[in-house]
Amino acid sequence: MKIAVTGATGFIGSHVLQELSRHPVEIVAIGRDPKRLADSGRVHHVVSLDIADPGVDSFERLGSPDALIHLAWDGLPNYKSLHHFETELPRQFRFLKALIEGGLSSLLVVGTCFEYGMQSGPLSPDTLPRPSNPYGYAKDALRQQLEFLKSVKSFDLTWARLFYLYGDRQSGASLYPKLKEAVLRGDKVFNMSGGEQLRDYLPVEEVARRIVNLSMAGHGMGTVNISSGKPVSVRGLVEQWIRENNWKIELNLGYYPYPDYEPLAFWGTD
Repeated sequence: MKIAVTGATGFIGSHVLQELSRHPVEIVAIGRDPKRLADSGRVHHVVSLDIADPGVDSFERLGSPDALIHLAWDGLPNYKSLHHFETELPRQFRFLKALIEGGLSSLLVVGTCFEYGMQSGPLSPDTLPRPSNPYGYAKDALRQQLEFLKSVKSFDLTWARLFYLYGDRQSGASLYPKLKEAVLRGDKVFNMSGGEQLRDYLPVEEVARRIVNLSMAGHGMGTVNISSGKPVSVRGLVEQWIRENNWKIELNLGYYPYPDYEPLAFWGTD
């Protein structure tokens, strides 16, 4: 089985490549800068490709894979940018449609919990999406476009909505690397919000394992949540990280306001 991965140089992509290397599959790593894939483990093929300008015969350029794990999405973490539906959405659909028309039979695309918008409490894949920021809107629109495409072109589709994740190689703008950086600097306190938000967190290794298993399922799974199903307060999670790593730092709670683009309490369910 040959599996291709877009966004292979990113945070999730690097862990997906590591997870794939544990399986008897042929791996195609796709990125705009192939030099960043030098330490990606057991990768059989590296393809330099820009989704904005993939060229002709993109499916053949990828080696005609049996399945694609599609992680690439430009413009993050600015969730409120109009870029997501003005520019990114049309180029994403154009790229994926060309692959499917070229012969791709199995596609997994990562979605986002932001597709649910400002809805609180437990959120299942059957919960009606109500995106409230441009990123969530564009992701959900892409899902709908692919569903319409399925009505005229047969292919397996899995739409995997991600909630929150953490781990090595994460963007410096995220909570975990910010905390770790503060510790390494020797800061005495760590500034954060009040921390009472209830969220759904998974380590990135577990997220990568689930993505790979879904991709190798042999059939489309429709819309699924990749989540723990267990709400945890952000404060509780940060305190857990501090305990687990024996870090010496105090929390300055309430320094930042709560984000206005997500509800105070939400988590995923099956």
